[in-house]
Amino acid sequence: MKSNRVQTFGCRVASPKPDPYVETVQRQLAAAAATGGQEAQALAAQLATALESAVRLALQDALASAVGEITCELAPGSVEVRLRGRDPEIVVTPPATDSRDRADPELLPALSTLEADQGAMERINLRLPATLKTRIEAVAAAGLSVNAWLVRVAALAAEGARKNDTGDERVFRDGRRYRGWAR
Repeated sequence: MKSNRVQTFGCRVASPKPDPYVETVQRQLAAAAATGGQEAQALAAQLATALESAVRLALQDALASAVGEITCELAPGSVEVRLRGRDPEIVVTPPATDSRDRADPELLPALSTLEADQGAMERINLRLPATLKTRIEAVAAAGLSVNAWLVRVAALAAEGARKNDTGDERVFRDGRRYRGWAR
């Protein structure tokens, strides 16, 4: 789909225009009916008008499917399809690159404290997506080894999980949260 790109609120936005694709389907239908005479051409003209909504909906469904696949690969960023009038709009929200993504040795617990609390070190294998591994290496390059950085981040995450276990807030494994109560 042809698109116009604009920048809004830190998100990349593309506005694909389905009109050229709808018009292409209508022209192809008219061309196919041209060989059939006047009656076929009149029927094709009526069908072309009726098909416009169906073609738009099919294009939106295709966009939604593609966006869903892209979002899975882009996590924790996201891609959304929004309707602006009759035209779809694609909004890309890149993964956050705020201060939480950067290693700040002052905020992480000291490794010696972790060793004292946990006893002997254990070895595990960790499989990461290549993009995440690259980001971890870049963040850890701020002065810590990747292993030391991962140990500290894991300790903070475990400590945070313990603090959230107050019953006031429920944190799911996928990061979703809910707070409060319902009847």
